[in-house]
Amino acid sequence: MLTGHLAGNIARPGSVGIIFVIPILYCCQMPENQNNPAALPNDFAFDVGLENFEERVIQPSFEVPVLIDFWAPWCAPCLALKPMLEKLATEYNGRFLLARVNSDEFPQIAQHFGVRSIPSVKLMKGGRLADEFNGALPEGEVRAFIERHVPPATTSQREQAAALIAEGRFEEALPILAEAMQTNPGDEAIRLDLAEVIMELGRLDDAQTLISGEFQQEADRARTLRARLALADNPVDKAKLAELETRLATNPDDHAARLELANAQAGAMKYREALDSALEVVSRDRNFNDGAGRKAMLQFFEALSGNERFDDLVREYRRALSATLN
Repeated sequence: MLTGHLAGNIARPGSVGIIFVIPILYCCQMPENQNNPAALPNDFAFDVGLENFEERVIQPSFEVPVLIDFWAPWCAPCLALKPMLEKLATEYNGRFLLARVNSDEFPQIAQHFGVRSIPSVKLMKGGRLADEFNGALPEGEVRAFIERHVPPATTSQREQAAALIAEGRFEEALPILAEAMQTNPGDEAIRLDLAEVIMELGRLDDAQTLISGEFQQEADRARTLRARLALADNPVDKAKLAELETRLATNPDDHAARLELANAQAGAMKYREALDSALEVVSRDRNFNDGAGRKAMLQFFEALSGNERFDDLVREYRRALSATLN
C-alpha cells in the first residue's frame, strides 16, 4: 500500500478518490538480462518512487502539469517512448515535468493508478489525475496530448534575437544574445547564434574566439560556421575587385578570374553573387581546373548549410548546378 497521504490524494478524472488495485499486464516477455535505463537529461525529467512521489509529482502538479511515465527496463515500447518524452521535456523547458516510475520496482504506484499495461502515461494537474494515454504513440500525437494541458510558451531571448536576425537587425540582436549567453554559458546554440551575429557585424576575430573549442550538441553547425568564417577571413580590397571585373569584361572566359571573384564575393558575405559567379564557370567550362567551379559551389553550400536564412538560397543553386551538369 502507498502512504495514507499519497493514496488519499490520487484520484482518477471524475472520481471521488476511490482507487481500485488492478494487476498489471505487461507489454512483453521479460528477458533474462535487464539493462538499467540511461540517466535522465535534466531537472525536467527524473525517476520517482514511493519515497519522493509526493515531493516530485503531487506537489509540483499544483504549479505545472506532471507526466508520469510507467515503464519497465525490459519493455521495448517503453524504451522507444523514453527518449521522445525526455526530448519533449527538454524542449518544453519546464512547462511540464516528466516523472518516470519503474513498474517492476514500484508496483504499488502503478496499481493505484490503474495501470494495466505499459508503457502508460498519466498526467497530473492540481494533485489529481487529469488525462492519460497508453502505448508508444507517435511524437505528433504525444505533442498534441501535451499541448492540451501546458501553459502557453513565453518568447525566449533566443527567439527574440532570431526574429531580429531574420530582418537583418544584427545590432539589436547582439545585446539580447550576449545577455542570453551570460545567463546560459553552456548553451552551444546561443553561443553560435552570437558568433554568427558578430561575424555579420564584421568582428571576425571575436567570432573566431566564440567558435573555437569543441561543440558536442551543435558540432555540425559549428563546422559550417567555421567554413563561413574561413571564407570571410580572406578579404579582397576594392582595387582587386575592380581588376577582376576588368579582366572579365575583357575576357568572359577568364575562369580563374571569375573564381577569384566568387571567393571575394563570398568573403564579403555576398553569397548569391558568389554562387552566380561559380555557376557561370560551371556553365562555360565544367572541366576547368578539374571542376573548380563545381567544387567552389560545394564549398559555398557547406558554409551556408544548417542556417534557415540560407536554406532557400542553397536549394535554388543546388537545383541550378544539377540542371547545368545534366
